[in-house]
Amino acid sequence: MISRRKFMGATATAAAAVGFPTIIPSSVLGADAPSNTIQVGQIGFGRIGKTMDVPGIIKCKGVKYVAIADLDKVRIKAGLDYMNAYYAKQKTSVDVKGYQDYNEIIARKDIDAVAISTPDHWHSQPAVEASFSGKDVYMQKPASLTIAEGRFFSDALTMNKGVFLLGSQQRSSNQFHRACELVRNGAIGKVKHIEIGLPGDPAGGKIEEMPVPEALDYKMWLGSTPEVYYTQDRVHNPKGISGRPGWLRCEQFGAGMITGWGSHHLDIAHWAMGWERQGPKFIEGKGQFHTKGLWDVHGDYDITMTYANGTTMRIWNKFPNGVRFIGEDGRWIFVSRGGAKMTASDPISPGRKLKALDASKPEILKFEIPESGIHLYRHRGNHHQNWVDCIRSRKESLVPAETAHRSCSACLVAHIGMKLGRKLEWDYKTEKFVNNDEANSMLSRTERAPYGTRRAFERLSN
Repeated sequence: MISRRKFMGATATAAAAVGFPTIIPSSVLGADAPSNTIQVGQIGFGRIGKTMDVPGIIKCKGVKYVAIADLDKVRIKAGLDYMNAYYAKQKTSVDVKGYQDYNEIIARKDIDAVAISTPDHWHSQPAVEASFSGKDVYMQKPASLTIAEGRFFSDALTMNKGVFLLGSQQRSSNQFHRACELVRNGAIGKVKHIEIGLPGDPAGGKIEEMPVPEALDYKMWLGSTPEVYYTQDRVHNPKGISGRPGWLRCEQFGAGMITGWGSHHLDIAHWAMGWERQGPKFIEGKGQFHTKGLWDVHGDYDITMTYANGTTMRIWNKFPNGVRFIGEDGRWIFVSRGGAKMTASDPISPGRKLKALDASKPEILKFEIPESGIHLYRHRGNHHQNWVDCIRSRKESLVPAETAHRSCSACLVAHIGMKLGRKLEWDYKTEKFVNNDEANSMLSRTERAPYGTRRAFERLSN
């Protein structure tokens, strides 16, 4: 039996050769044609899964959820209830299975693709495993916990020719696309400086040890990170699935807002500047890390990075939440989400009403890009639909794996710069710091067996 990916790849190749469309209608191949329905497994049903990814993917044309996995049985039930209610309302009969171990989804041959909406420390490993099993992957940002993990993740998707899309939804928003095209086409001249405003995280979190909930596989939830006792503020939000969870504020599981929101805004800066496969050359700055309570990610920070062409990028939590591109003559373009939120718990800039798209002079925003100019990848509407469309066409998505890795790695070297507090030189080609063993020791972490992206990659690639 030919797999759906092989069928679609062969169909796309043949169709391109003769100029035919790549999607074969059901009238030709019948109701069970491989091109008709993409069967998806959902990995993780927390805040992002519930409020963004599942609602976005389930509405995509030609998609059917057939499985959901979460290490918390309460969330498995919540996900099944959500999906079953949706399909019942659509008068569609779907048998959605629930699993506590996502490996059961990876093992299913009838599942074409997976969506990964897990905590940051559980991003890259299932992406690697799904890729080697022949599945296409949608994954929430950031791409990885460390730069080493990110390299394994990107290489796996490239080796297996998987269609990948990162949850960097800003690229599907009109104002971000417009801002990046304006910058790329010289609407403010040569960009001299970029300002990126990101929020910070507060101190806090209760440190008392608590019994592990019966419904949660906590040891697996810890994954490749060190084994530590359970307490609710380390894992879930006591107010429920939709609240910001405590793991976002624990360095064991992520780097804090520098990757949480940095992956969004640095991705936009890279897109506008044509740096999608690059990275900074110099990093210098500082950050304050919380020492009271459970949460220990950074609070205030101020980092400046210099790229190879001399453009500087300052990332500071005192800037408005967004990206400002500044030209040599002082003209600028600012882009943000304005008052919009991707999720109900998104942080905003208090006391500031931001415009989604602004400029130093109104005429800058009216700049007409000539037909011969640079026209960036265009996708409007539901970000998840781009993933589905690319699964069908086998074309590269709006945010492919290497692009996702590079935006994340720029955030991670900034994080290392915060930690060390001195000037660092980064070689993005080798993904090593120049003459700095201490900084290079922070490019990876020891993985707790039997978990880990490195282990998964080495086991599956041999």
